[in-house]
Amino acid sequence: MASLTPAQTSQVASWVAAGATLSQVQTRLAAELGVTMTFMDVRFLVDDLNLTLIEKEEPKTLEEPAAADATDPAADPTVPAAGGAVTVEVDTIAQPHAMVSGNVTFSDGQKADWHIDHQGRPGLTARVPGYRPTQEDIVEFQTKLDGALRQAGF
Repeated sequence: MASLTPAQTSQVASWVAAGATLSQVQTRLAAELGVTMTFMDVRFLVDDLNLTLIEKEEPKTLEEPAAADATDPAADPTVPAAGGAVTVEVDTIAQPHAMVSGNVTFSDGQKADWHIDHQGRPGLTARVPGYRPTQEDIVEFQTKLDGALRQAGF
């Protein structure tokens, strides 16, 4: 990992305090300070400096369609409504074998766990053995996953 001067570390601290993501810090280090670091090195740097990343509220909007379905008092919240939207959640702490992980609820209410391993390979494990989501749900899952990962700084 590159060694930073005290002035550079204070600059990194100000970026993080202003709400920059790890990806944004990595980009700014290279562009503004000429310091090239891997994403993991930036993550370790922020941790070593005892900085706390500011979590933005945007990821919570992914859950709003599911909350709208639950507004009907006659509906049983444990049984999802047919024809619902696909929702994607990103874990705050990734599974041990993964770079990033989370879960997805498909339009028919079935859930699956997803991950992207450290080599960039995706994986999807249905919670019900043998379950296969529809092609439309897969396309919507991929689109929403892309958006959620971008919001999370990946």
